[in-house]
Amino acid sequence: MLDSNQLFELKKILSQPRNIVIIPHKNPDGDAIGSTLGLSQVLKKMIHQVQIVSPNDFPKFLKFLPEAKKIFIGDYNPKGAEIAIKKADIIFMLDFNEPSRADYLAEHINASSAVKILIDHHQFPQEFDFTYSDTQMPATCEMVWHLIEAMSWDNLVDENIATCLYTGIITDTGNFKFPSVKPSTLETAAKLMKHGTEPHKILDRLDTFTVSRLKLLSPFVESLQLYPEYRTTVFKLSREQLLSEGYQKGDTEGFVNYGLAIENIVFSVFMAEDTQQDLVKISFRSKGDFDCSEVARKYFNGGGHKNASGGKSHDSLEDTVKEFVNLLPEYAEKLENTTV
Repeated sequence: MLDSNQLFELKKILSQPRNIVIIPHKNPDGDAIGSTLGLSQVLKKMIHQVQIVSPNDFPKFLKFLPEAKKIFIGDYNPKGAEIAIKKADIIFMLDFNEPSRADYLAEHINASSAVKILIDHHQFPQEFDFTYSDTQMPATCEMVWHLIEAMSWDNLVDENIATCLYTGIITDTGNFKFPSVKPSTLETAAKLMKHGTEPHKILDRLDTFTVSRLKLLSPFVESLQLYPEYRTTVFKLSREQLLSEGYQKGDTEGFVNYGLAIENIVFSVFMAEDTQQDLVKISFRSKGDFDCSEVARKYFNGGGHKNASGGKSHDSLEDTVKEFVNLLPEYAEKLENTTV
């Protein structure tokens, strides 16, 4: 949490109406969208002018969130995104550790003279005017809630705000099953319920499949490569497979977790060709004390959390799979000795 002096200074800055832009990372997930929407609605109640500017669009299954349709999608209007950031008095950066994670918006963030505030739980955060970083927190949405309490804004929280924050918490914790969950996480969830959110309704929306998502499960499962000697699984989907089933953004969200459901597996990897760019997107998930973010950072231009990370490759899908499999012996001892 920000220290008492920083909290006082932030209160002073926000004591009069400001033009505020809130930015999530590229390819925003539930935590990024939930935290930006939750914070934006609190700030709007304080009579600030607030605009969420996302580098690109977000999954369809998150569109039900209150005010989701008001998010400005930079990909659709890059000049508009640039203008919004230039006009900002304050820029909040949520759920990413450095401007480059916001893709092309990084240039405008770095050029801006606005007060910059980072709220994030990823490793190796860049320092800004205000940096609230806690790598032990399972979700940025929980951090936003703690900031709301510290700033005495909790009286402004309604059902819509609570729903946004709760959604981010459950999507980034696998509905509270990941080891990152703390007692404070469950306490925060309970407080959000007291403010009106209804978990069963959120889960109903998140668990609703598109037809294309259901169809993609078949080639995904068929692609399984199992390496029991390394306690690892690898899955892959080509661009052709994705497009042939009518892929929509977010359809493969969470697929990588299926590998960890296999007995004695502690490391699961899912590689998919991007449907628009010439690259392979990679999702890493692990159990116990095996740090999959090290693999993402060292070999695949990525990073993230110890048990949940991402990366990318500009090689072909098959070459990327080969590169990954060839590096597994380097981690053989760690994988063998991983405790769950």
